[in-house]
Amino acid sequence: MSKLVTIYGGSGFVGRYIARRMAKEGWRVRVAVRRPNEAIFVRPYGVVGQVEPVFCNIRDDDSVRSVMQGADAVVNCVGTFDKSGKNNFDAVQNEGAERIARLATEEGVGRLVHISAIGADTEGASLYAQSKGNGEEGVLQNFPQAVILRPSVIFGPEDQFFNRFAGMTRLGPVLPVVGADTKFQPVYVDDVALAAVKGVLGTAQSGIYELGGPEVMTFRALMQLMLEVIRRRRLILNIPFFAASVIGSVSDLVQSISLGLVPAQITADQVRSLRHDNVVSAEAKGFADLGMTPTAAAAVLPDYLWRFRPSGQYDAIKESAQNLRPH
Repeated sequence: MSKLVTIYGGSGFVGRYIARRMAKEGWRVRVAVRRPNEAIFVRPYGVVGQVEPVFCNIRDDDSVRSVMQGADAVVNCVGTFDKSGKNNFDAVQNEGAERIARLATEEGVGRLVHISAIGADTEGASLYAQSKGNGEEGVLQNFPQAVILRPSVIFGPEDQFFNRFAGMTRLGPVLPVVGADTKFQPVYVDDVALAAVKGVLGTAQSGIYELGGPEVMTFRALMQLMLEVIRRRRLILNIPFFAASVIGSVSDLVQSISLGLVPAQITADQVRSLRHDNVVSAEAKGFADLGMTPTAAAAVLPDYLWRFRPSGQYDAIKESAQNLRPH
C-alpha cells in the first residue's frame, strides 16, 4: 500500500505545491484544511482518491490527531499574518505547530517537516517572528528529528507579494513601499516544496534550513524588477519607518473597530518586520546542503505577471507589430 502524508494547510500557497509533488512521488496525500470544500482543486494532483482534502481545526487536539492517524509523514504549512482573532499568531504558529509535533510523536509518525520563516526568533522584534520562533521550539522539543525550513519571501503564481504590488501599479503613477532598502532573498515556491519533499522522503537530514534564492535584493530593486517584467514605469516612493508605524497603528485600529471587515493594508507588526533584512544567514544550512540550485525570480516572474502589463497577454504582440515595416 502507498505511504500516506498529511499536509496541514495543504491547499495554501506552499502546501499545494508540496501536495502535487508528493502525489507525483506516488504517496497518498491527505490535505488537512479548515474548509475542505474550497480545496477540491487539489484532487486532480493525483489519480482518483490519491489526494483528498479533509477538515481539520489546528487549534483542537482531537481534530489534528484524527487526520494524522495512519500517516507515515506530516508536513505543517499552516501560517498566518493575522495577529488577532481565534487563528492568531500564537494559536496557529506557536501552539498549532507544537500540537502537530507532539501528536506526531504520540502517533508514531516517522517524519515531520515544518515550514517556518527566516527571522524566526523567540526574542524577535515582531510578534510574527516571535510566534515563528516559539513554534520552532515547540516542534523541536516534541519532535527533535524534524526538518524545519525557513524560507525568505516566497514568489510564485499565487503569491501575495509580487501580485499585490503589481496590482497596485494600476492605481496610479506612484508605488509606495516601506523599507525600500531592506534586503530580501526571494525563493521560488516550488523550490521550497521540493525541499519539503526531501524532508518527507528522508533524503534531507534533520535540522534547520534557511532557504533563499540565488540573489539578494533590496525591496526597491525587487520592485524595479517587477516593473520591468510588467513593462510599466512608476515612481517607487519609500515611506519612512516612523510614518509607516503610524499608518500601521491606524490600520490596526480600523481593522479592530470594524471587527475585521476592513482589513489592514499594513500592520504595525509588519512595519517592525520590515526594519530587518530577510536573507539567509552565513552559517545556516541551505539549498546547497539539500543538493539543490534555487531558481532566480527573473526566470519565473514573466510566467505569471504578464497579466499586469498594459495590454496583458497581447503586450508582446503589440511590441512585435511596431517593428513591422510598411510595404
